[in-house]
Amino acid sequence: MDFEYSDKVKALRAQITDFMDAHVYPIEKERDHFHDDPANLWKRWPGIEDIKAKAKAAGLWNLFLPHEYGEWSPGLTNLEYAPLAELMGRVIGASEYFNCSAPDTGNMEVLARYGTPEQQEKWLKPLLAGEIRSSYVMTEPEVASSDATNVATRIEADGDDYVINGRKWWISGAFDPNTKIFILLGRSSTEGPRHKQHSQILIPRDTPGIEIVRPLDVLHSVHSPFGHAEITFTDVRVPKENLILGEGRGFEIAQGRLGPGRIHHCMRLIGQAQRSLEYMARRVENRVAFGRKLADQGSIRQDIALSFCEIEQARLLTLKAADAMDRYGNKVAKDLIAAIKIVAPRMTQTVADRAMQVFGGIGMSSDFPPASAFMNARYLRFADGPDEVHLAQLGKQKIAELNALPVR
Repeated sequence: MDFEYSDKVKALRAQITDFMDAHVYPIEKERDHFHDDPANLWKRWPGIEDIKAKAKAAGLWNLFLPHEYGEWSPGLTNLEYAPLAELMGRVIGASEYFNCSAPDTGNMEVLARYGTPEQQEKWLKPLLAGEIRSSYVMTEPEVASSDATNVATRIEADGDDYVINGRKWWISGAFDPNTKIFILLGRSSTEGPRHKQHSQILIPRDTPGIEIVRPLDVLHSVHSPFGHAEITFTDVRVPKENLILGEGRGFEIAQGRLGPGRIHHCMRLIGQAQRSLEYMARRVENRVAFGRKLADQGSIRQDIALSFCEIEQARLLTLKAADAMDRYGNKVAKDLIAAIKIVAPRMTQTVADRAMQVFGGIGMSSDFPPASAFMNARYLRFADGPDEVHLAQLGKQKIAELNALPVR
């Protein structure tokens, strides 16, 4: 792997940095205060569409979609996209300005890879244009959904339709007024191999029988306007052409979707950790306690040094995983994808925690970025599979691989 960014990536990094300086950092507090106001619950900050239009006009749009998607893609590899996503990720939520935010990115990849021309025309094109948003509907309250073969929501054929019945929760984006389409994973059969019993289907948000029961808060925040919902589906009827790829293909689709999504989270987390380190370094250089700058304290210097080392390690692992995805595909790169999904959120939590500590009491507030980075990293240890699942699968894989080696 070449550790030097290409000229194309260097130019895009400079362009994104300038864009963030001009349009994203200056409005960060204004946007957050708008969303924190109870009067604005589930409303979108009014300035978002203007920033999106500027990003689109600048060509900083849909950069996440790998080059193999042809006409849908701007032509970047995963390795080229990684350092760009890191810059976007420095401000939580800013990826939407570039149409590079979850869960839309994964849903667009599903439609680009597996969708019919009709599905692409109806849903992929407006998603790629940033005109609508989407949700991925998988997790359920009654079963341990980290083992997705437990998912019990039924998708049953009835004439020319499928009928969906079940209860879901932690459905990110369901409250966003721009969310118009759900991609739901459900059980379409009880026969045959466990991994061939589930399917994925497109459900328009306004289909009769869908009830949003309540928002679920994350560490006392409901993440308005995006939100995470508990939803019931009662006799929800959609035409058969809304099925993606075919019956029993749900896990095949999920594996194609989750690999890139997992690494995108990690790319953005590197940006949040790096920003926390920068804030920490400035704080200790300008703060005096007990007659000495904090920067002169040995323990503080150790925290800065360790944070630098840990960020660099995670960044390099992220780039290695992205490079392996490009060279060999997501399936072959699954060990590296699992590894960085374990490492990056924990690293960001640790670095942000150190930054919060050097800020003192104000470090616990939203006045500075580290507290938000800490909370974001904590809940991303659940998103796209909890740590324990990745550790178990990675451990099993490595035991088999290492035991296949000759004893030396």
